[in-house]
Amino acid sequence: MSRSAAIAVLTGDLVRSTEMTPRDMVAAMDALGHTAQTIALWPGMGPLHFTRHRGDGWQVALPDPRFAIRAALLFRASLKVRGTEFDSAIAIATGVAEGPVGPDLNRETGGPFVLSGRALDDRRRAPRGKEPRLLLADPELAGGPVGAAVLLLDRVATGWTEAQAQALMRALPPDPPDVSAIAERLGKSRQAVAKALAAAWGAEVTEALARIEGSWR
Repeated sequence: MSRSAAIAVLTGDLVRSTEMTPRDMVAAMDALGHTAQTIALWPGMGPLHFTRHRGDGWQVALPDPRFAIRAALLFRASLKVRGTEFDSAIAIATGVAEGPVGPDLNRETGGPFVLSGRALDDRRRAPRGKEPRLLLADPELAGGPVGAAVLLLDRVATGWTEAQAQALMRALPPDPPDVSAIAERLGKSRQAVAKALAAAWGAEVTEALARIEGSWR
C-alpha cells in the first residue's frame, strides 16, 4: 500500500476466547489468516497483511475500503464454519495511510489503525450480552444509513449456523459462483445450499452489500 492511500482497517477480537482451547485458538487464527489470503484476490485488493496481536486480537488493512463490510462478514463466516460458538467482534475504520503499510500491523500508528482499535475497545461499554460484533469507527458513517444497515447485518451474522456459514463462504465474495456451482464445490445438493443461503438471508445480505459498495464515498 502506497503513501497517502485510502484504506480500511479491520480490528478484531475473538469472542469468548477464554473458553477456547489452545488448539481452537490456533485454528481460529489460521481460518482468519486464510480468509485474508482469499480477500487479497478480490478486485482492487492485492496482498494483505494479516497480523495477530494481544493474544486473541487480530488486524488487517484493506487497500479498497469499499469492501470493508463484506470482508468483515466473510471473516465471521470463516469462524462460524467451525461452530456457532466461534465468532469475532470487528471494528472498521477508514482513512488515509500515513505512509507505506508494512507487514507487521502492530507497528502501525496511523489514524485508521488507532480509530479501529479504539472503537473495538469502546464496544465494551454496551450492556453485557448486547455488545455489537460489527461496528463502524466513523461516527458520521455509523449514524447514517450505512450504520443502520450494519446493525442489521451484525444481527443476521450472529445467528449464522455452520451450514449457512459454509455456503456464505462461497456466496459472499464479489462475483460469486451460482448456487449449483457452490453446491458442487461443497459436495451438497443444490436444494440444501439454496435452503442454507435462504435461512442465512444470503440474497438480502449480498444485495445490501452491493448497495453500500455502490454508494461508497
